[in-house]
Amino acid sequence: MSGAGARVRSMGTLWHPFSDMGAVEQTGELILTRGEGVHVYDRDDRRYLDATAGLWFTNVGHGRGELADAAAEQMRRLAAYSTFGDYAPDTTVALADRLEGIAPVAGSKIFFTSGGSDSIDTAAKMARRYWVEQGRPDKTVLLSRSKAYHGMHYAGTALAGIPGNREGYGELVPDTAQVEWDSAESLRATIESVGADRVAAFFCEPIIGAGGVYLPPEGYLADVRKICTEHDILFVADEVITGYGRFGGSWFASSALGLEPDMVATAKGLTSGYAPMGAVLVAPRVWEPFFRPDAGVWFRHGYTYSGHAAAAAVALANLDLIEREGLLDGAARVAESLHRELAPLAEHDRVVEVRSGLGAVAAIQLADPPTAMRFAVDIRRHGIATRACGAGAIQISPAFVMSDEQVQELAAALRAGLDEMEAA
Repeated sequence: MSGAGARVRSMGTLWHPFSDMGAVEQTGELILTRGEGVHVYDRDDRRYLDATAGLWFTNVGHGRGELADAAAEQMRRLAAYSTFGDYAPDTTVALADRLEGIAPVAGSKIFFTSGGSDSIDTAAKMARRYWVEQGRPDKTVLLSRSKAYHGMHYAGTALAGIPGNREGYGELVPDTAQVEWDSAESLRATIESVGADRVAAFFCEPIIGAGGVYLPPEGYLADVRKICTEHDILFVADEVITGYGRFGGSWFASSALGLEPDMVATAKGLTSGYAPMGAVLVAPRVWEPFFRPDAGVWFRHGYTYSGHAAAAAVALANLDLIEREGLLDGAARVAESLHRELAPLAEHDRVVEVRSGLGAVAAIQLADPPTAMRFAVDIRRHGIATRACGAGAIQISPAFVMSDEQVQELAAALRAGLDEMEAA
């Protein structure tokens, strides 16, 4: 049989996100069955050092029984309930109170989502609606940076600074624009060109993550925050990756850097990936118009699983674990260890640069970008699970429990893989 009605031979039924499925069909899947600490195991029980903490999220490591226990206990009591209207599970309220206590801006309100992409779309809609409530409905333009990744819902895709992530979808959200990722003056110039009276918000990752792990230039974040203040534009910190400790030494990069964002989009490390959950931390300036007594203002937005009770229980247990084991400082130690062990790889002939030294993240930029995806597969022979990100970079973002010796093991394996690439 041929033509449109022909059945395509398939090795499996799972459609993988962000994947060339034709290639996956040819090579097959890597099926993982369990995880312990900083390692994951495939169905043949081969062990891999998890260099990416899943997808930036398993901050406390794999196999933490207390998080599973927290979910099970909550599910037996009340697995979930709607938070629409005036309903709220007690665990969800407790998590909101906990997050207010660690938020970069005191007095923040917490809007729960199911993940990072939800959090970005929520912040985008909230920003535009805020200006309507302020009597300035023309402030609709949302700004973001080149190389930026803000999830893959409609708003996040429109805000993407990675061109390939926008291609093929047409115009999803009007009134969006990108500025140069490393230039505060580019932001200022764009605001002046568009008109500050039309710009609603600027979305900014403290460290650009999926776009290739790009660290902010010295003074950049303080400068763009000041520009937003001067032009009366909301500053939205996308801390889906950097939040809950990955910046190192602090719950949030925004707190460590004194950015005082109007909103903080979060997810990933909130539960260390043990349950899908996100949250937008909303500063008083933004939430106040929606909370005025007798104003009758509805923010007609939300998700079925906003504030899911079992996910909230996991998040609370996760935050407890991070505090109890000192993993905020642990992340800072991992950041130092990654920089110390990986920076020398920049001298390798197959490497252009190593980006590290701020937060428990790093990227090894390969000299031949198209080889990055193949390298990420080949390095598994050395017991390393990682992935390509950005334009030809190898992502490194391990759990905060990774030891200095394991970082050394990681660096040695990466060097061996690079040597093999050079020899080939």
